[in-house]
Amino acid sequence: MRETLPVRSESFSPVSASARIRRIIAVCALGAVMLTGCAEHGDAGPSAAPTENATEPAPQAAAPLTGMPADLEVLGRPSLAAKIGNDVEARPQRGLDRADLVFEELVEGGLTRYVAFWQSQIPEELGPLRSIRPMDPDIISPFGGIVAYSGGQQIFLDQMENTPVKNFIHGQPNADPFMYRSKDKPAPHNVILRAEKLIKDQQGLSAPPTQFEHAETAEGASALQGGTPVATIHATFSASRQQSWAWDANQGVFLRSQQGKPDPDTDGKTRSATNVIALRVNIDNRYQGVPKTVLIGSGTGHVATGGQVIPVTWSKTEATAPITLTTEAGEPILLAPGNAWVELVPLISGAEVRLE
Repeated sequence: MRETLPVRSESFSPVSASARIRRIIAVCALGAVMLTGCAEHGDAGPSAAPTENATEPAPQAAAPLTGMPADLEVLGRPSLAAKIGNDVEARPQRGLDRADLVFEELVEGGLTRYVAFWQSQIPEELGPLRSIRPMDPDIISPFGGIVAYSGGQQIFLDQMENTPVKNFIHGQPNADPFMYRSKDKPAPHNVILRAEKLIKDQQGLSAPPTQFEHAETAEGASALQGGTPVATIHATFSASRQQSWAWDANQGVFLRSQQGKPDPDTDGKTRSATNVIALRVNIDNRYQGVPKTVLIGSGTGHVATGGQVIPVTWSKTEATAPITLTTEAGEPILLAPGNAWVELVPLISGAEVRLE
């Protein structure tokens, strides 16, 4: 059923871009001014011979969400968060193969949903969009940028809209040009976002700050520097959501399964991750049957990269602060450059993280 909500004015203050990105853009701007000055005031003598600098590629730095090399277009654009369904009827979901970060969270009935983020790659379309939950403002706020979802209870809508993130909600006028219901899946598993179109329309928003720290190379990742070998990470949320990540040395990634079966993307390939982050989290049950993952605080977990795993401590000081990962000795955790999935596994009966 289409969730129609009253139109409300939006207020948000995007998170500022990192100093690193500002420096790169400033350098490029200064270079352009200098080149223009030379063209206007150069002498009438013979043109100088081309130099090697004339063919140098555009400056690059690490993308804030993946640590991968990125050009200025990527570095300057906002992140796009979306609430994505994980019901059987919602699979295979569109666009998850191009997400920089995916958080998996417990919802009602022992099921899970995703909060996914795109910034370095923007798919033409993604979905299906589902409704917001009480923990989502704490997950999404540190990124700024945009969030898209299908609706939700009024209390959760109010919480999400009271964040430094621009909201696009199915059924509201500002979202109508960017969302539609597909015919390949039944409602409510068929709200699709025209992601590429939305990002092009919102270029005035700031880029996200770095969330997790990345090593410059995969070999520098903390799990490879100080971890132990791991074949499979099992992340069990409930009897009906038993997820796992198996290391594939040939591909150099972890491959995802749900309930013991490969979890395919729309092209039939099994979903994969360079980094798998499994965190144990408390659950707040104040919302009458809607579990809230508690993220303001601290806890323990594991980070897996390159076929190795390392125990970690996680912490988050406030809604707009990123999750910080450290070793047991208090050193910052470095991920390998690439995508990451974050399993927010609840500290409840029947849920566990198990390593093989």
